[in-house]
Amino acid sequence: MAKPQDLRPIRVGTPHPQGPAAIITRRASDKIRAGHLWVYRTDVEQLLPAPGTTSVDPGALVTILDTRGIPLGSALYSSASQITLRVVSPLAALTREAYLAETRTRIQAALSLRNQLSPVTADNNAHRLIFAEADNLPGIVADRYNDLIVLQLLTQSTAKPDLRALIGEVLAAELHPSTILERPDPRVREIEQIAPAPTEPIFSAGEAKEATIFTINGLHFAFDVTSGQKTGAFLDQRLNYAAAARYAHGRALDVCTYQGGFALHLAQTCDRVTGVDTSRAALEVADANLALNPHLKARTDWMEADAFDLLREYESTGERFDTIVLDPPAFAKSQRALEGALRGYKELNLRALKMLNPGGTLVTCSCSHHVPLEEFTAVVASAAADSHRRVQLLETRGAAPDHPAVLTLPETSYLKCLVARVD
Repeated sequence: MAKPQDLRPIRVGTPHPQGPAAIITRRASDKIRAGHLWVYRTDVEQLLPAPGTTSVDPGALVTILDTRGIPLGSALYSSASQITLRVVSPLAALTREAYLAETRTRIQAALSLRNQLSPVTADNNAHRLIFAEADNLPGIVADRYNDLIVLQLLTQSTAKPDLRALIGEVLAAELHPSTILERPDPRVREIEQIAPAPTEPIFSAGEAKEATIFTINGLHFAFDVTSGQKTGAFLDQRLNYAAAARYAHGRALDVCTYQGGFALHLAQTCDRVTGVDTSRAALEVADANLALNPHLKARTDWMEADAFDLLREYESTGERFDTIVLDPPAFAKSQRALEGALRGYKELNLRALKMLNPGGTLVTCSCSHHVPLEEFTAVVASAAADSHRRVQLLETRGAAPDHPAVLTLPETSYLKCLVARVD
């Protein structure tokens, strides 16, 4: 994303009689009509203030107009993001009150869906409750970790007291957590030019909690809202963790283990597991998570190292493994970074393929939404050709169902996970 000072200025036109509006290009209009939900800054031709005003407020609800003035719906406006408009309704001139009422209904629908897709059980009590555009709730993400709920409000429109209070009210009434906390994403807030979030809990039943133990696939993990990435853990990989454990065997290497998600699942079926990450803090949490699961079969250890440097060293010294998991952070955080990202994925996969014993298992992932599944698969195939190994693709996987995708918004299909057998 661009920094605020890099943003292209948008011309302000004459007031619009039905409230603030934005005229967008024909290209963007066609995409909106086809079901896409974002309008980038480069596709906004004019902003039209409400009568009696001279500008459009950051975070306002605006009516989207095509170049002929035909309304296409209402959207949340950001004055600071490259994603300038996020569609929230096919109705024009949506008021804040109507938006809040519709948000309440959509949150309840999202929770009902999660109860079908990922009900709370003794073996699984953590999942995503609200997934932004995927639940028709742009700028809102909420995750459950056992008795804690962690909320992120990611846009100028959603990071407001009225919406924060409404979300807390609905989540508390429907799910009865011990605590609901907001965990802001500092980078997103800087880009969106949003003020710091309140530090007090949104809701607490008694004394507020910041830490708990949650369970996924029968394994226990520590959660602390004050540490870690995203809202705290990568719940989208839940079913991929379990799939990897089904195929894993022998000596295993988990590259970019973070807090041990794949490594601990591999330890159920492997003899020895090494989890690698550049973050000492993450590995300390991984070790604490290991202690929470004393029944695991494998001897498990952790290594603080750069993935590329370590794989080069292992390849040169002849290290061999029966199972390798590659789960790096997003290499392509913008379209401009795509070429470099593909090179990075190629190198990681090529070195991993060379290090696998015959009959070995490769689990390779990408969470970059700028890298489509087809391109990621092609990169792994290219690595297979260069490694002169026969690679059988056993499964093509994505995010767990509590992270649904919108077919007309490809950006929501961000997680790719390939499981392969290497001869």
